[in-house]
Amino acid sequence: MIAQVRSELTRYLRTETFGGALLLIAAAGALIWVNSPWGASYDTMVDTELAIPALHLDLTLADWTKDGLLAIFFFVAGLELKRELVIGELADRKSAALPIIAAFGGVLMPALIAIGIGWGVEGMDRGWAIPVATDIAFALAVLALTGSRIPPSARVFLLSLAVVDDLVAIILIAILFTTTLAVLWLLIAAACFAAWAFGQHKRIGTPFLYVPLALVAWYALHEAGIHPTLAGVGLGLLTRVRPDPGEDEHCAPAARLEHLFQPISAALCVPLFALFASGVSLNSDVFSELFTHRLSLAIIVGLLVGKTVGIFGFSCLAIRLGIAKKPGDLGYRDMFALSVLGAIGFTVSLLVAELALEDVGDGSSVELAKAAVLLTSLTASLAGSALLLRRGRAHQARRDERALHNQE
Repeated sequence: MIAQVRSELTRYLRTETFGGALLLIAAAGALIWVNSPWGASYDTMVDTELAIPALHLDLTLADWTKDGLLAIFFFVAGLELKRELVIGELADRKSAALPIIAAFGGVLMPALIAIGIGWGVEGMDRGWAIPVATDIAFALAVLALTGSRIPPSARVFLLSLAVVDDLVAIILIAILFTTTLAVLWLLIAAACFAAWAFGQHKRIGTPFLYVPLALVAWYALHEAGIHPTLAGVGLGLLTRVRPDPGEDEHCAPAARLEHLFQPISAALCVPLFALFASGVSLNSDVFSELFTHRLSLAIIVGLLVGKTVGIFGFSCLAIRLGIAKKPGDLGYRDMFALSVLGAIGFTVSLLVAELALEDVGDGSSVELAKAAVLLTSLTASLAGSALLLRRGRAHQARRDERALHNQE
C-alpha cells in the first residue's frame, strides 16, 4: 500500500508539473495578447457570452472558466486531499502535523498583514483573502525545474501544504462570497451530495448516476448563491479512496477519477483559467499604483512576506514545541526555500481577486490586484528557484562526499 501511495504521489507531481508549465505559458500569452495591438480582441473574447436560456445561465467565457472549469480543478484537489488524509502522507498524525500547521501559518500571516496594510481600502473587507492561497501547479512546476537535487520529502511537504492551504481557501470562498442564500436550491445540492455518498457506499460505479449528480450539484449551488466550484471539492471529499478487500488499488473510485480528471484539470482547466484571468493591461496607471496603492501593497507584502514568514515560522515553532517532526533529510534552509515557493499565489488568488473586487469601482481594482498577484508570484518563483538551486548544490556535495567516503 505504501508503494502504491508513493507511485500515486509521483504521478500526481509529474502531471501537476506539466500543468504548471502550461499555466505559465497561458499566463504569459494572456499578458502579451492584452498588451499588444490586438488587445481589444482579447477583451472581446473574455466578455463573449455563452448562455443556456433553458437554465437561465447567462455567463461570459471568463465566467465559465472561473465557475465551471475550476470546479474540475477543485474536484481533483478534493480527491487528492481525501487520498492524503486516508492513505497518504496526512494519514499519519505526526507526519501530517507539520504541513497542516505550516499551511495555517501560511494563511493566517498573509491575512493579518493584508488587513493591517489595507484596512479601510474599498474592497478589502473581503480582499484580505487574496494572498492566502498557494498555487499547487505553479509551485510544483518551479520545484520540479529547480529543486530536482533536493530530497523527495520536499515535494511531499510542499504538496501537502498546498492541498491543505487550498482547502482553507475554499472554505473562505464559501464564507466570504455567499451573499444571498436560496434554501431550496441548497437542499437540492445537499441531496446530490447525499446521493453521491450513498452511491459510493453501495459501490455503484456507473457514470449515469454520478455525472447527472455532479451537474445538478454544480447548478444547484450556483442558483443557491454559493460559488459553484465548491461542488467539486465536496464531491471529491465524498469519493471512496480505500480499496475493498481483493480490489486492486487502481480500481478504487478516487484513484480512477483522479487518473481521468487530473490531466484534464492540469492541461486544460487551469491553463484556460490562467488565459482568461491573467490578461492585465500593464499601462502607466497600473505601474504607478502598484507600489503606492495600499490594495496592491497589501497583496504583495501579504503574499511575499506573510506566506514566507507564516509557513517557515509556524513550521519552526511546531518542531521546537514537539508538536510536529521535521523530515530527517530536510534542513531548515530547505524549508525556508520551500516557504518562499509558498508565496506563489496564482489560480485561487486570481479567483478571489475577481470575486472580492468585481463590484469595486470601474474594474481598475481587479486589474491592480491581478498585477500584484502576478508580480509577487514571479518574484517568489525566482527567489525560490535561486534558493533551491543553492540547496540542491549543497545536497549534491554531501552525496558526492558520502560516495567518495564509501569508495575509500
